[in-house]
Amino acid sequence: MTLVIGTDEAGYGPNLGPLTVAASAWEVAAGLDAAEHTLAAAVTDAVPDQLWGDSKTIYRSGAGLDALERGVLAALGLADLPQPPDWTSLVAAIGVLPDHSPPEHEALGSVRLPRHGQSADGANLAAAIRGPLAVRGVRLIAIRCRLVQPAEFNALLDLGLNKSDILSSVTLDLAAALAGTVTAAMPVVIWCDRHGGRRRYASQVSRAFDTPLVSPLEETSTRSRYALGGNRRIEFCVGGESRIPVAVASMTAKYVRELAMLAFNAHWAARQPGLAATAGYPVDASRWWKEARAAVDAAGIGQDAVWRRA
Repeated sequence: MTLVIGTDEAGYGPNLGPLTVAASAWEVAAGLDAAEHTLAAAVTDAVPDQLWGDSKTIYRSGAGLDALERGVLAALGLADLPQPPDWTSLVAAIGVLPDHSPPEHEALGSVRLPRHGQSADGANLAAAIRGPLAVRGVRLIAIRCRLVQPAEFNALLDLGLNKSDILSSVTLDLAAALAGTVTAAMPVVIWCDRHGGRRRYASQVSRAFDTPLVSPLEETSTRSRYALGGNRRIEFCVGGESRIPVAVASMTAKYVRELAMLAFNAHWAARQPGLAATAGYPVDASRWWKEARAAVDAAGIGQDAVWRRA
């Protein structure tokens, strides 16, 4: 049996809203070297096409959350997590710590789920695919998520971290926590989408997993692989979302961020009538900041509580 962990982020580029990092953990009845093939074959046989994939393909701005939401809620059901009726229940299920730091925290509490009627079949989808996956020796055991709101992000920058450092630190801490739920004898493989343009990760991996035994196996422009002792591997790969554990993490991170931005926009539109919604990416974020500045100043909060500096 091998534990396979996939991680990914949403919101790495924007100036507004949280950086969101998610991970999914799978038990696969295969050895370390055979786990990827076993998992891929099981998913191909058991899971409907287009249920899970790269969140940038599943969800496109303006197209609605239904396909993204359906895949995430199915994954939650498969991990034996309850179907959440609201934001509070969702973040409790996936391990997001209570967060009262963003100005929009009250609006977050009012977000009801699911947002789309067809997404309500998540539990039924999970029930339909659980058995066929189990027959192939595959089980989704956990989904976890972490939000880094602007105030925390900016504070980490002030400590000397850069944007890529923050992403790596949050991602690896999440992965290490999941890896720590199994015995040291159980093989673990961790798949991460590449963090910005970073090629070398040994020091970050060593810190997160509290081990000096990090051996680089490959560090190229498309993939960086490391061994952590004899039975644990971690890989950072361009296009990692092609692997289902990474895809589920990608979709979860994107879904949580989109809900967070829904609350963000509702909060500020209530304080500045006519303020157009934003996804938070740099060009439109600058437009939003100019239009919303009076409302932000009137709220008596500093720029760092709203605007991520990098």
